[in-house]
Amino acid sequence: MISGVGWSRIGRRLHCDPLELAADACLAAIHDAGITADDIDGVSTYPGRLGSTPGITGAGVDDIRSLLGLELSWHTGGLELAGQLGSVVNAVLAVGAGLAHHVLCFRSVWESTAQDLATGGRAELMASSAHEAVQWGRPYGAGYATYGGLALQRYLHESGATRAQLAQIAVVTRANAAHNPIAVYREPITVQDYLDARMISDPLCLYDCDIPVDGCIAVIVSKSGSTADAGKAVRIEALGSASGWQSSADMMWARTDLTPSDVDVAEVYDGFSIYAVHWLEALRLVPRYETGAFVESGRRIALDGELPLNTGGGQLSAGRLHGYGPLLEACVQLRGEAGARQVPSRPEVAVVTSGAELFTSCLLLSR
Repeated sequence: MISGVGWSRIGRRLHCDPLELAADACLAAIHDAGITADDIDGVSTYPGRLGSTPGITGAGVDDIRSLLGLELSWHTGGLELAGQLGSVVNAVLAVGAGLAHHVLCFRSVWESTAQDLATGGRAELMASSAHEAVQWGRPYGAGYATYGGLALQRYLHESGATRAQLAQIAVVTRANAAHNPIAVYREPITVQDYLDARMISDPLCLYDCDIPVDGCIAVIVSKSGSTADAGKAVRIEALGSASGWQSSADMMWARTDLTPSDVDVAEVYDGFSIYAVHWLEALRLVPRYETGAFVESGRRIALDGELPLNTGGGQLSAGRLHGYGPLLEACVQLRGEAGARQVPSRPEVAVVTSGAELFTSCLLLSR
């Protein structure tokens, strides 16, 4: 179960020590779980101390161990996981195997400040990336947005969906972010704003892209019934950690008696808006190639709709915390603590996803 959640300040260009942000979130999660740092015997994170670009990580396992004075029996942290929530998947496996009782999982970033400090701008960041695939796009100035643009172009061609239809993903999640005090962008946008926005990689526009931020989110994965305040705990019903959207989703559904019709809220990875589309269809929440029609008016994915989507604003408006933002929001919704953005009929079941293409994972949660 997830026994506690916590977060630091989250914002653009905070110019704050990333270790401080990580420690703040981790201590908040420990307090929320009703335990102490002495109870933490496991730590799990993504991507560890080293990352592909500056700011992609603000703290590693050993940083947190040292800062909080933890005595660990198990830990893990690395780039090659099953999506960013692979760190939580690993924690679930460790607790299930008896290697640890309370695992502190966290995602720490300071990308916004790192980009601000890069004198050469985006070009410098691309040049400094250690990711092998970057060599093929670097000579042409092609980055991650190019992959998102190609994916969206293909989906529009194969499904017959339009940009005006899919614009509702950005519009509705921005409306949700307006009620989230830790979301970085809360001003409303319209479909016309979306259509008029600057192109990043045609047909991917500014509002299709997630937002680099500074901050940290942490959760505690604990053995069931082992915390002082188990009444707030969120149950982990099933997980998927296979390679690929569809494979991860299929694995998750194969490990539970719940079905897609039981999902009350979807907190899906939206590094680009097209990734949210792929997740909705892989999870069988929307039939294949029908997302355009499903989201067209925005009503069905609104807070009071049949499938509330990314209720905290997602990464498109709340900021890029790589799956941990959606995980935090799912827990807050299931606990009934979301305030003005609380789904009116308090959710019983939530699905959370992270990653894209072959780098994927998903969690099915309940209260």
